[in-house]
Amino acid sequence: MVGDPVKAKKISDVLLAEYGVYVQPINYPTVPRGTERLRFTPGPAHDEAMMRELTQALVEIWGRLELRLAA
Repeated sequence: MVGDPVKAKKISDVLLAEYGVYVQPINYPTVPRGTERLRFTPGPAHDEAMMRELTQALVEIWGRLELRLAA
């Protein structure tokens, strides 16, 4: 959950440009305003190491964009 359409798009752009990961930003009208998010679609070729790398990338990007981490 991102909660901001501009930041959701920015995260998607950074993941692709810097990490080679394609993730769709989901914005209004697909979801209500204020609930913008990212859509991840893992497949059978995605392994545990890839998931860890993605998680680390998201933590780094979240910090860069000063987004709040959920507890």
